[in-house]
Amino acid sequence: MNQQEVLSVLQGAFEGADIDVKIEGSHYHVAIVSELFDGVRAVKRQQMVYAALNDAIASGAIHAVHMSLSAPSEA
Repeated sequence: MNQQEVLSVLQGAFEGADIDVKIEGSHYHVAIVSELFDGVRAVKRQQMVYAALNDAIASGAIHAVHMSLSAPSEA
């Protein structure tokens, strides 16, 4: 998946969020600031992102994802 495709998937899952995607080889770096993360533990936040990217991860299109996830009050 290219940067725009990943961004589009994440924008669909995290509407209104500030999202940044960078790709280095097969590693994807995702930074998301979303109100959906307010009061949510780090592991649950990661699970939310993995759920959005599940099809791409399962197909092998995405190999590794590094995440920086925060609520607006934490940014």
